[in-house]
Amino acid sequence: MDYITRIIDEEIDRKAEAFNAINIVGPKGCGKTRTARERCKTIIEFQDEEKRDGYITIAETSPGLFLKNEKPILFDEWQDAPKIWGAIRKSCDDNPEAVGEYYLTGSTSRKVRTPHTGTGRITEITMYPMTLSETGESNGRVSFGEMLNNPVCEIDGISNSTSLEDLFFAACRGGWPRCLHLKTPKAKLEIARDYYNQIYKKDISAVDGVKRNPEWARTILWSYARNMATTAKKTNIYADIKASHDVSDATIASYIEVLESLFVIKDIDAWTPQIRSKTAIRAAKKHIFVDPSIGLAALDISPEYFNTDLDMFGHVLENMVLRDLLVFAEREGARVMHYSDDMGLEADAVYQLRDGRYALIEIKTGANAIPAAEKNLLKFKDLIVKHNEAVLSNTEHPGVTYREPDLLIIICANAPMAYTTEKGVKVVPVGVLGK
Repeated sequence: MDYITRIIDEEIDRKAEAFNAINIVGPKGCGKTRTARERCKTIIEFQDEEKRDGYITIAETSPGLFLKNEKPILFDEWQDAPKIWGAIRKSCDDNPEAVGEYYLTGSTSRKVRTPHTGTGRITEITMYPMTLSETGESNGRVSFGEMLNNPVCEIDGISNSTSLEDLFFAACRGGWPRCLHLKTPKAKLEIARDYYNQIYKKDISAVDGVKRNPEWARTILWSYARNMATTAKKTNIYADIKASHDVSDATIASYIEVLESLFVIKDIDAWTPQIRSKTAIRAAKKHIFVDPSIGLAALDISPEYFNTDLDMFGHVLENMVLRDLLVFAEREGARVMHYSDDMGLEADAVYQLRDGRYALIEIKTGANAIPAAEKNLLKFKDLIVKHNEAVLSNTEHPGVTYREPDLLIIICANAPMAYTTEKGVKVVPVGVLGK
């Protein structure tokens, strides 16, 4: 099968010019191994059943033998042989001028106990499922990065040919590379469903060898799916689970931690500038799936379901766009956050670069929601401007000023084309959004 170029490729190649070892983490099935294989001449797969026992024995007794192979070398699922880490770290110390010789891949962020951290020697990159531009639902003609880096970037008139039905299917199918090599839509939908089943039946216990109740795990995933792309309180999620299971808060929390370490669910942090001194900021995290298809499998939803429930699809769309923004952010070294306060001011996403530049983003399904979204974003910007004016007017005790947003964006599912409003807000159909 031909390799499908990924957005993260640029970041991996950039890291390979600075570090001798790169640890690629992320959910299983997102393409980590295939991406690393493209760069390696030797492949060591610790889950290869025919070679596993021999590999483990060598890793336990003489891990340095692996490093004598032709480089670059890939160690797939290296956590099964943790002594490899120390051997690679020593090689990095012994050969400080060498770069790009070792690649490690794994499907969990759970820290493996090693004598040394690898700081300064082994760098880490998170890989996510494919974006809509990588799977082909988006033509990618509007570059998110260029909009931020080029204030006069021209987007007006770029047309969108992606239908809502296309997005319904993409959400349920997910961004799993395996799907792109299957022929029928029905077959493509099976990948996420199987992934979901494997998570709560097997992976939840296999990750660290601790036996866990699959029904508890299934119910947690179901509750997270019901609250997809919302800031629902953990107490509400716990209540969902306790309604059908006799389980403690501590146990639920431990299951959620494991699901996070498996890159199944993820919380988006709140952006918390105090722009209204008497307004309480809702610092609750926004709950998403690393790919919305897992949550939809947990709810047993097919693409056709959304024909009569666009409200639900609004949450799914937000999750899907946040997934894509996380991919862009990994490449750019940016952060993806959200904002809401008790006065109703909110931004579905805040995309902030290392140098402080940021975009406020609203994510909407229908084009009829664009005027209200624009009004909200402009109100947000105006509030920051007024806050700064008030602060600067107090010459004796000036307070903290906040940077104004560098970009206001509305990402819309069914807008016919990209354009810039008279007040400078960028309207971008999701079907044209790219890196």
